[in-house]
Amino acid sequence: MLYRKFGKTNEEVSVLGFGCMRLPVIDGVQNNIDDEKAIEMLRYAIDHGVNYIDTAYPYHGTGFDKGGESELFVARALKDGYRERVKIATKLPSWLIQSRADMERLLDEQLKRLETDTIDFYLLHGLNRGFWQNLKNLGALEFLDQAIKDGKIKHAGFSFHDDFDLFVEIVDAYDWSFCQIQYNYLDENYQAGKKGLEYAAAKGMGITIMEPIRGGSLVDKLPQEVLAAWENAPIKRTPAQWALRWVMNHPEVSVVLSGMTTMEQVVDNINTANAGAANSLTNEELALVDFAKKTITEKMKVNCTNCRYCMPCPSGVDIPGHFALYNNAFLFDALPRAKGLYETMFPQDAKASNCVECGKCEEHCPQNIAIIEELKNVRAALE
Repeated sequence: MLYRKFGKTNEEVSVLGFGCMRLPVIDGVQNNIDDEKAIEMLRYAIDHGVNYIDTAYPYHGTGFDKGGESELFVARALKDGYRERVKIATKLPSWLIQSRADMERLLDEQLKRLETDTIDFYLLHGLNRGFWQNLKNLGALEFLDQAIKDGKIKHAGFSFHDDFDLFVEIVDAYDWSFCQIQYNYLDENYQAGKKGLEYAAAKGMGITIMEPIRGGSLVDKLPQEVLAAWENAPIKRTPAQWALRWVMNHPEVSVVLSGMTTMEQVVDNINTANAGAANSLTNEELALVDFAKKTITEKMKVNCTNCRYCMPCPSGVDIPGHFALYNNAFLFDALPRAKGLYETMFPQDAKASNCVECGKCEEHCPQNIAIIEELKNVRAALE
């Protein structure tokens, strides 16, 4: 496993981090993690050098108003000496904070859930303009200082979903140790983007990358032209390997998170990371990735990463499922087939026409997708 310095912290982190948001579950129930499979996967990754474990308060839960099962799973998986071999990253649920006391209560709860005395990397979760102003006004920066002083956390950071100008404002507001941003070859100029990556690195911050394969959409939703170009490349790589290697190629990047669901993905990603040195891709290889980016951008309809922050929908609409099928219809020039699949894949009470426009999904969407309007487009195209 390759390791990189984590900014000003002087910590060394594996270039591949294990994201605990898409763990295998039983019978498709998100808060019923398959411990046998998931623990085997996580421990295999640690045994092969992965030392950065990322989780969050709501992951593998039934909603954003209470804790999910991911942090509890991490505690179980890191028994038998594994806790001492890794660094845990988790996040304060920004949307639940109404007072300084909420921050302290939730941090203490997370320490108990994770069964640890100290959280190595603690983030303010999913900062956008609204969350940032509220947290700042309620004393979140002073809270982080106190948590570090008390030994409850080692390093303070934030994850981010908004525009570049706000990113700069947040970076400049505090002596952050690190940040977590969305970055992949399709999102080079989206949200913080490449400019944010370089700005944070210049400030000495460690940088964690989320969504390097856009929730799997850079693996299983690619146009035939892209697959053919990569098939004819001198070096053979899978779509996931191309996507991960492109992100790892950036020297500013410290660790690349992957939310893995199968052991096959774990093994493949570890092999990719072992070769993922900075500046290791040739100009010809980078040109192939640029071709993929251009081709996909021209065809994609909805900028959905399948993060599932919009779920569960109070009306039962399968929002990410709809967007995946809608994108596929145009990525693969398969609109008639998509219409047929739409009728068979989704029961009537899960179809786009069941949306009541309550807006709860849009409150949580980190991509700022106009979900209500896009569901109308799905309905027009597929129903």
